[in-house]
Amino acid sequence: MRIDPVRRQSVISLGSTLGLTAIGFLSTMFFAHTVGPAILGAYFLFVAYYSVFNLIGDGGFGGAAVKRISEGVDQNAYFTAFVFLRAMLLFASVGLLLLLRPILVDLSVSGAFPWLLVALVVSVFSNIASNGVYGRGKVGINQIGNLIDTLVRIIVQVAAVILGYGIAGLAGGFVAGLIACGLFTFRFLDLSLAPFGLPHLRSLFSFSVWTFLSSSGYLVFSYADTIMVGYFLTDVDVGIYRVALQLTSIATFVTLALHTTLFPKISYWGKHGELSLVEHALGRGFTYSLLLAVPVVFGGWILGERLLYFFYGAAFSLGAGTLAILLPVQIAHVFMFLQTMCLNALNRPQDSFRVTAIAVGANILLNLVLIPLYGIMGAAMATLITMVLNATLASRKLSRCIQVRVESGPVVNIVLAALAMSAAVAVFSYIIPLTNVLVLLGAIALGGLVYMVVILKLDRGIHDELKDLAEGLGIPWPGVLRGQSK
Repeated sequence: MRIDPVRRQSVISLGSTLGLTAIGFLSTMFFAHTVGPAILGAYFLFVAYYSVFNLIGDGGFGGAAVKRISEGVDQNAYFTAFVFLRAMLLFASVGLLLLLRPILVDLSVSGAFPWLLVALVVSVFSNIASNGVYGRGKVGINQIGNLIDTLVRIIVQVAAVILGYGIAGLAGGFVAGLIACGLFTFRFLDLSLAPFGLPHLRSLFSFSVWTFLSSSGYLVFSYADTIMVGYFLTDVDVGIYRVALQLTSIATFVTLALHTTLFPKISYWGKHGELSLVEHALGRGFTYSLLLAVPVVFGGWILGERLLYFFYGAAFSLGAGTLAILLPVQIAHVFMFLQTMCLNALNRPQDSFRVTAIAVGANILLNLVLIPLYGIMGAAMATLITMVLNATLASRKLSRCIQVRVESGPVVNIVLAALAMSAAVAVFSYIIPLTNVLVLLGAIALGGLVYMVVILKLDRGIHDELKDLAEGLGIPWPGVLRGQSK
């Protein structure tokens, strides 16, 4: 590719994330129609508990290993120390899971508990290989590994569900994906085992403590609401809530791609004092994340109920109100996710943890109060409030070491283009009622076309960057999309 490494890796990461998102959406739609919200909700709880116990098994050392390896000093020694620590923590996570088995009623009743044990064991191999190649800066390999994970998982899950295996098929596919990802990334792992000492362990510990605590906070945002909905309500409610949340996640796959690409780069720039590059990358990251997030939010407000009804089924359309609240969560998520990533990459995990800890405490309290009162809409409200709080606090901390800038001109253009898109979709829906999935897809296509044309006409900077990127990839650029003159 005739483009610089950051853009190249961003394209690979974005393409992989787009593939993961598309496959995840299509498979969830299939499962929603095939097994219904109850079994789907049980699977979502399995994933939530896996994430919790896998975090305990990782202990933050995965992120610490990526950070130290990416700095380019004693890479093999840090990698070996990470392998040792990861193996030791496996026993801690599995032991805790077995100890808590009597109170994990949902897992036992659904039959997912044995699969959770297997997934935790397999994840050690997968995580070691993935973190090793990621720390070495092989972002594309890491992302392709994640794509293979998803592809294998979905293929096995679809086959198992068709054969009638239900939750066992969904959990078994999850394990199969982990194995496939580990085997692929291991092939590209060019680190080797080497002697390590106490200085390497201390260095990993110094970073991992804060990474673990910060990751724990992020995990609360990701899964505490799911676990609490499962505790206070039913698996059906879990299924409806998680489907609505998943539908909003399309707004942030650019953010996820940039997060993956930029972390090792910002870590390197920060280590060598090149903070101006960090500031520019963060500002561009905000712009290109909002380039997708803003129109998705606007479009979701207009088409949300119809999307749930046609794509997932009538039972899931009950989550339309919850979806409307969760959509703006993703705008706040853009700022929270990129800013906390910057704090960690700039070796300030303490600050990342402190701001996250405050938001986590608020999230738990709000979930405890609002879920019993308002059900899944209460969980959505708690998530929105605390995500905004986390983003605000992260911005204050990050501003102490770099200048945090939002590119106001491009962002205004993005909002104007999204408003034009919303108007076009609203008129289309008024003239042609959204009574079937083909008409709905037509409304989505019209909105996307209007948005892209308007934003490329309004903003010359976005136009030129996308044009250069397309030409670097060998994709012809239509003359009709010429940007506004400077």
